[in-house]
Amino acid sequence: MERMGWVMGERVMRVLPTLGLLAEMAAGRIVAVASAAMGRKERFSLVLTGGSTPKPLYRLLSGAPWVDRIDWSRVDIFFGDERCVPPDDPASNYGMAKETMLDALPIPGDRIHRMRGEIAPAAAAAEYDALLRSHFGDGGADMLLLGLGANAHTASLFPHTAALHDTGHRAVENWVGELGAHRLTMTAGFINRAAEVMFLVSGAEKAEAVRRVLEGEGDPESAPARLIDPTDGALVWLMDTMAAGMDQD
Repeated sequence: MERMGWVMGERVMRVLPTLGLLAEMAAGRIVAVASAAMGRKERFSLVLTGGSTPKPLYRLLSGAPWVDRIDWSRVDIFFGDERCVPPDDPASNYGMAKETMLDALPIPGDRIHRMRGEIAPAAAAAEYDALLRSHFGDGGADMLLLGLGANAHTASLFPHTAALHDTGHRAVENWVGELGAHRLTMTAGFINRAAEVMFLVSGAEKAEAVRRVLEGEGDPESAPARLIDPTDGALVWLMDTMAAGMDQD
């Protein structure tokens, strides 16, 4: 087992041979951070990410033996971004998390805070921004999960979009021209307030984006994941060998 004693402000990268092992390491880290946070205060805040990579992690956390390692009654769930679709739409990040994890966890319903993708994007963003302001004040989440797109986007911070330049909000709507659609997303500024940010990345199609972000190639306008640099928190990258550009042998 890789060491889990990461500290505030540390930068860590781990490469795991399989997605299953990546999920196990991520689960162990979430348990450790949750335990530490609950030792200091009443509640632990966890921000979820969408996509296919976190699905094994979510299934682990909601099943034995992992489910009993966190007091889920003291957890608040948030979402880093969302598509502008209803919660039962197959594209919904909330819907994916609900199916793979949330339905199986004993979390009070009023502690699962989804972005309402089914209403007007501007209204949904304003609503979530107000929620984050009310819940966190000037602080941030205890643990925030992120993915990485092949174009080096993270959350719904896509290359050459307006949200990359927003410094006054915690959540915004973001028009993504390449998709022809609005997205809802936490801003980089709010993400960087988290006590720990953990990227989960898998697949060979992500290798070039990983290289660009970690080697600092290009500016954040074209590689938005480079904006993620927690002010005081830890930054952790967990990836499989394919995403790291390594042979599996």
